[in-house]
Amino acid sequence: MLGIETKLSMAYHPETDRQTERINQELEQYLRMYVNHRQNNWAEWLATAEFTFNNKIHMATKSSPFQVNYGREPRMSFNIRKKEKNEKAEEFAREMKKRHEEARVALVRLQEEMKRQADRSRKEVEEYRIDDKVLISTKDFSMELMKRAMKKLMEKFIGPYVVKKIVSENAVELELPVPLRIYLVVNVRRIVKYREQVKEQKKIPPPLVEVASEKEYEVEEIFDRQERRGKMKYLVK
Repeated sequence: MLGIETKLSMAYHPETDRQTERINQELEQYLRMYVNHRQNNWAEWLATAEFTFNNKIHMATKSSPFQVNYGREPRMSFNIRKKEKNEKAEEFAREMKKRHEEARVALVRLQEEMKRQADRSRKEVEEYRIDDKVLISTKDFSMELMKRAMKKLMEKFIGPYVVKKIVSENAVELELPVPLRIYLVVNVRRIVKYREQVKEQKKIPPPLVEVASEKEYEVEEIFDRQERRGKMKYLVK
């Protein structure tokens, strides 16, 4: 009803509209300088971070978000101002319409330039089909997940795994083993087509991860947690 559209992104490859990514980077940088050592008070700084960002001059529009949205800059002091006569509504509407149009044109121009720069380093996306065998990149995998001691000596790609479903032209769903606890839907830039090797070159796949217990359970709910001797203990169902 409000005209809001969902735009999903995937783990390790949150490429949505670049502009949002850039804003997130700035907000993270701001919060990084003010949060405490335990990083548990970052939410308290969000309102100040929001105000700071909206009061900053945008490189593309040459105006702050406050100026574009409201036609004026926010009052930065607590002094009570004298009452003034309001400007004519038509004049204000014309000024706002002009500012929005200038901002829109500037943002479109900036988006086109960003797309042109990004397309220079992009290549054609390979087309995948159901039941294709692919290798998945380990670039974003931790050493704990891969059970390795050194990341530098870890395999660049592992597999092969079967394509179970084509989600979109940029994402596929893979049929992954249970020990590999990652999201099944991956971006196509993280996989490559598997090509059969000669017998002498085939690599024996590593054994499945062994659980240090007789039984393995799935956590249904976490009831409580407590830190003991520097380690976090959990009460789970």
